[in-house]
Amino acid sequence: MENNLDRNFDDIRPLRDSEVEATIEKITSDAYFRQTVVPYIETATWKNLIQTMKRCKTVYDFQRMVTCPILLKLFDVTQTKINSSNWNSTKGERSQLYISNHRDIILDAAILNILMLLNKRETVEIAIGDNLLIIPWVADIVRLNKSFIVKRNLPIKQLLENINHLSSYISHTVIERNQSIWIAQREGRAKDANDRTQISVLKMLSLYNKNNPLEALKDLNIVPISISYEYDPCDYLKAKESQMKRDDPDHKKTFFDDVENMKTGIMGYKGRIHLQFGRPINNKLELLDKDMDKASILSAIASVIDTEIHLNYLFFTHNYIAYDLMTNTHTFAGKYSMVDRNSFEKYVSKQVDKIEVENKDEDYLRSKIIQMYGNTVKNYVEALEK
Repeated sequence: MENNLDRNFDDIRPLRDSEVEATIEKITSDAYFRQTVVPYIETATWKNLIQTMKRCKTVYDFQRMVTCPILLKLFDVTQTKINSSNWNSTKGERSQLYISNHRDIILDAAILNILMLLNKRETVEIAIGDNLLIIPWVADIVRLNKSFIVKRNLPIKQLLENINHLSSYISHTVIERNQSIWIAQREGRAKDANDRTQISVLKMLSLYNKNNPLEALKDLNIVPISISYEYDPCDYLKAKESQMKRDDPDHKKTFFDDVENMKTGIMGYKGRIHLQFGRPINNKLELLDKDMDKASILSAIASVIDTEIHLNYLFFTHNYIAYDLMTNTHTFAGKYSMVDRNSFEKYVSKQVDKIEVENKDEDYLRSKIIQMYGNTVKNYVEALEK
């Protein structure tokens, strides 16, 4: 539903139902869209896709008839199995702000919305960086899928204005429109799976009521989400990027790097993926000392979110192996065999072999990939001790 206030966010908001038909006409007439899609599908399938898209009259239609079936077919082709748990945390009349750890550029939020559709829940709006929206038809499709735009790499004055604008949009959407939102706990993916909520993200979220960040974040009704991948097909790309940033602190990813990560994440082998809803955090926020300064309050809230995410990972055999390798212990030796350990070490070597980078540091790259699979266990162990 649109209103005058909603129109204030035309530059970043997702598409509304009234804009669906015209946008689909624009996408299906785009020669670059056809050139990109046709090589992956048969001619008859292309015709069926266009016909299906043109039957969509609402955002829900597009998600149900186009996005969900395509992704489910991709998961089938890539032998990806998706499970979820603790749906009780999504109940209630109030919308929620889902804050999640971040593994894959596209799939993390897409999986949440697929699960919402399959469980007959309303899909959520998704925060997505404008670095992924250079191609016009891609921008249109993500906005059809309820994505709103997070503008990056702006001059400082515009950046500050945009952060306030974004905070107002999120609060308006969750509180006024009663529409749930997904946002990552940090800008960009965690390259080593050491999932930590950035204070800057919480500060942005609370700016709409900046004099009382605790109440601001309570009003957003935050529910943390933990997403666990058995295998991260982009692990070697993340390790490569880590070395490049280590060797050159000014290194920046290019648009083509993002495209490679998107393709690899979608088409690569992931095995099992598990999404678990954490408990809503408002009960824990009520216990915080309201007399703390703003910085301390935001830090305490970040810790609450992190602990909930860390306690709700699902572990696979190689997570325990990776933890023991990175800590040089046998803490979880009872969880795996030597065959399992040898198999994982061969997997890591195979991923390192894929990396092409100047002054390739194999020991460093190997350690980074091991950390990606072991840090979740490390964070879980530490969360249990709190």
